[in-house]
Amino acid sequence: MVFKKYQINQELYTRGGIITECDPNFVIVRLRMPAGMITPAQMQGLGEIASRYGVKDLHLTTRQTVELPHVDPGQLEELVGDLEKNGTPLGAEREEVVNVTACMGNRHCKFGIIDSVGLAQEIDKKFFGRELPVKVRIAISSCPNGCESERLNEIGITGTRRPIRDPGLCTGCGTCTHYCREKAIEVDNGVIVLHKELCMECGFCILPCPFKLISADDPEYRITVGGRRGRHPKIGRHLVTVKSHEDVLRVVDRIIYWIYRQASSGAMLPEQLDDLEFDEFKKTIVKMIEG
Repeated sequence: MVFKKYQINQELYTRGGIITECDPNFVIVRLRMPAGMITPAQMQGLGEIASRYGVKDLHLTTRQTVELPHVDPGQLEELVGDLEKNGTPLGAEREEVVNVTACMGNRHCKFGIIDSVGLAQEIDKKFFGRELPVKVRIAISSCPNGCESERLNEIGITGTRRPIRDPGLCTGCGTCTHYCREKAIEVDNGVIVLHKELCMECGFCILPCPFKLISADDPEYRITVGGRRGRHPKIGRHLVTVKSHEDVLRVVDRIIYWIYRQASSGAMLPEQLDDLEFDEFKKTIVKMIEG
């Protein structure tokens, strides 16, 4: 009986959003939800759909999406159709670009530097579900606080802002030093000194200046590659820093192209970058971008 259900829905089973449970008579249905954003109407619709198909609980995943557990495979075709109509379509899980995650960004967060939600949605439109030799997770944090743990993903994007000081105008009051979590600013003989090697370019010291004397460069996007969570966590390495959404999309496109052409299946991307030498990979990507 189970075999017949698998045969009926064979095409759906090739899609990453369908995950077989420990009981092979049932599956988990994972949704696509870039940046974890969902409207109240979609949320209500999702609850109605779950009830209609006998799903008792919904699971909120670590990758900002929703799973419907314990689904009868015989219901998949109708269920997936209803999810599409609700604007909460089937997600991804296998060797492909999976749900793109992001913090709330400068739309809502007082620390936000870049529009991480908008960028995640742009990346999702272009790359979600792209079949690759390995699974690729993409995450975006609007500032170096790293709330989205973006550097623990195959591709991580961090918003940064470099503070600019005018020593001739600064009064040396030291207010900004109280807001620097890295102790990168100090007052030396009445003059503010910024230790660039300690600065994370978070921009936290800019707004508190009582005389509005600290300005900043335009926001930048620091891109890391090769991070991972799981059994052996690893922080991704800095690949390149760019200045716009368009530049980010170009870099991500080149990284994914490289993965498609060069990476092999059977090992996670961070493991392969160790073998293929990250410096050579970086030179290749930079050359692609410049070209």
